[in-house]
Amino acid sequence: QVSPALRTPLLPVWLCSVSGRHGVLFGTDSRLLSDWKCERVFHLYFYSGQREQTRTAHLTVDTHSHHWEEAQREGSPGQRRSALEMAIRTKWAGATVSWNGTDPFF
Repeated sequence: QVSPALRTPLLPVWLCSVSGRHGVLFGTDSRLLSDWKCERVFHLYFYSGQREQTRTAHLTVDTHSHHWEEAQREGSPGQRRSALEMAIRTKWAGATVSWNGTDPFF
């Protein structure tokens, strides 16, 4: 029998399979599960266990950013987003993801 905590996690957590590689995307704010107002700007963490990842990536997700703000942040207009950012956008369409100084590696 599965524990109730496994069926309904206390913190937001997603198991990701992006481009054939697996990782865990998680948040430390439990309100993200129950309060939609917390989905404005929030922090997520990603860990894949891959050799090239030396520490857990700290991501800031902004679901209310504007397309012109994103263009200013990205620099070049043809710049591609990482596969992880595109996976995050399947839950929060149009969100911008800041890697907070870490080079996107996934």
